Amino acid sequence: MQIDHVHFYVEDAAASQDWFVNQLGFQAVASFTGSHTRTEIVKNGPVYFFLSSPLTASSPAGQFLQQHPDGIADVAFRVQNIDSVMRKAIAAGAQVLQPMRQQPLNRGHLKWSQIAGWGDLKHTLIEATDLQEDDVCNFLGRKSAAAMGNVEFTLHAHSKVKTQDLALQLTGIDHVVLNVAAGDLKRAVAWYEKTLGFQPQQAFAIQTERSGLHSQVMVHADGVVQLPINEPTSPNSQIQEFLDINRGSGIQHIALRTGNIVPLVEQLRHKGLPFIQVPPTYYTQLRCRHKVHLAEAEWEEIERSRVLVDWHEETPDALLLQIFTQPIFGQPTFFFELIERRLHARGFGEGNFRALFEAIEQEQLKRSSRNEKFLHHTQQQN
Repeated sequence: MQIDHVHFYVEDAAASQDWFVNQLGFQAVASFTGSHTRTEIVKNGPVYFFLSSPLTASSPAGQFLQQHPDGIADVAFRVQNIDSVMRKAIAAGAQVLQPMRQQPLNRGHLKWSQIAGWGDLKHTLIEATDLQEDDVCNFLGRKSAAAMGNVEFTLHAHSKVKTQDLALQLTGIDHVVLNVAAGDLKRAVAWYEKTLGFQPQQAFAIQTERSGLHSQVMVHADGVVQLPINEPTSPNSQIQEFLDINRGSGIQHIALRTGNIVPLVEQLRHKGLPFIQVPPTYYTQLRCRHKVHLAEAEWEEIERSRVLVDWHEETPDALLLQIFTQPIFGQPTFFFELIERRLHARGFGEGNFRALFEAIEQEQLKRSSRNEKFLHHTQQQN
């Protein structure tokens, strides 16, 4: 199993496409317009995103956005044997949203189905034989725009995409993080284990003076998909803030993998992409740990780029480097992580969890302060 694509429902697909192209270095692949939905497809290396906005309130995107802010509606998985996967899912009680369909395409063959995931999340399951990813995504993107029986659409495919700057190229999706309500972690873990064959791996508990969370990493038994699931352990947790604003469980962030994070971050900052900042004391404390084998110039480069670093003492050369964007939509819900794993470093930056958690808490406090000032100003005017 691997992640085939991720489907966002947004208020304005064209504006979102521009953001991904101009801020995150993606390439526009295709546009589809039906009578109910507009869908844009963007990609960066092997990473494909669908961006759909409603043209009518009754469209799937319209119904989603009546319940949630802009965010992820579908994490689609590529599987080797969809019949076997669907049999197991149905036996576990999965709700089938779209029965199995199949379509010959050029020289290959496509089979797909869709089940309900946790909360309002959906999972499209895809088996593709002898097909290019562009062919699969273009066909499914057309189907998305042609939902509810409409078959009229306009395709504006970019057949010759300009060569992308190598520093901006991604190598894949490292992991996808799901936030669930307090008390739902064990049930969500059991659901993904029984329905789609994920297995529990690391478990984490983070507690600061202000808030906390529990996290359980799920990894698929027959693939590379990693799905950490979080639940809040305090009412003012960043996870609870997400749940409140998102009005339910959902995908909190996607980690995008790169082979060279420092130049990528520098280029994205130049494009105007804002990142969450950790305090300078983070790097002072980092250097007090067991010395990792990095030249002083590279230490300075990493500190200048504000990238987080983690490693295990027994494998100090296997570095995990990561950085997190500010929320990308109008509400403080979904954001991206950029991650580089040197020498196949494992884990999720456990050594950085507390520093990251505290940095996000500071962003929460800033938002709370701004809201209080706004309310005070409004009350004075009234």
